[in-house]
Amino acid sequence: MRHILAFAATAVLAAGSAAAQSQLSIATGGTGGVYYPMGGGLAEVINNHVEGMSATAEVTGASVENMGLIATGDADLAIGLADTVQQAYSGTGRFEGQELPMIRAVGSLYANMVQIVTAADSGISSIDDLAGKRVSVGAPGSGTEVNAMTLLEANGMSFDDFEAQRLNFNETADALANGDIDAGFWSVGAPTSSILNLATTQDVRMISLTEEQVTAAAEADPTFAALSLAGGTYEGVDEDVATIGVPNVLVVSSETDEETVYQITKAMYENIADLQAVHPAANETTVEFTMDATPVPLHPGALRYFEEAGAEIPDDLRP
Repeated sequence: MRHILAFAATAVLAAGSAAAQSQLSIATGGTGGVYYPMGGGLAEVINNHVEGMSATAEVTGASVENMGLIATGDADLAIGLADTVQQAYSGTGRFEGQELPMIRAVGSLYANMVQIVTAADSGISSIDDLAGKRVSVGAPGSGTEVNAMTLLEANGMSFDDFEAQRLNFNETADALANGDIDAGFWSVGAPTSSILNLATTQDVRMISLTEEQVTAAAEADPTFAALSLAGGTYEGVDEDVATIGVPNVLVVSSETDEETVYQITKAMYENIADLQAVHPAANETTVEFTMDATPVPLHPGALRYFEEAGAEIPDDLRP
């Protein structure tokens, strides 16, 4: 049984109240990333502002696994990287031959940054230097794994060029601290707790991408955008780091009741300060970001909210 963690607002429910609640599960990611606190914050928003619904955040393997959980009905809401969401919807990439046409968006939350970390004295200063090294490319089935593969292949490399290890965020940080790997990929909102903690105990370096590498990645996957990780985000990393980013999308199944999705969407956007209090990544969670960054059609319930909010909705976001 998958490990489901209920946040404080749902930790205790009277028996009569529990029977009347619609129970919703939110598929997130590992505890060392941003998906889990964002999912927990969303659960609290739902529990506090949507009558008759009780939500919990679930620890998962993140993006790829989460799309499958939506398809099978084992999760009601899920967070995923835009490229993974697009691949699932269209049956491409990791989902070749396994199209999941029921994937629908509620909205886009914030952008992940591809963050490549190594020890300050490793001698690794570019992705080319990863050749022959021990490198964590993210947990199996995670968006980090997908992003790392796309970035590298767009620039003439692959996982075969080094000793690839598939570790989650906390495992990657621990392995770097212990000298068990030479570098690790994170695709996650910044700052993220696992890198913050690592940087307080170890001297680390963040690997910058060249302009050519960023361009090649964006040509390979249009969901990528050039981003800059501000110097000072992590201890010891004083200079800005050039990288790429991918939006994170909150998704549901097309079979989910329209009124349910409408109420969730309305609660999230109208109480966004509650989510921002949980994690600063939610500062990016705006109606405008959803209109600009969402790769698949909106669920009719979400569409209804955005129409009421007066958003200018692109044609490709209409089911």
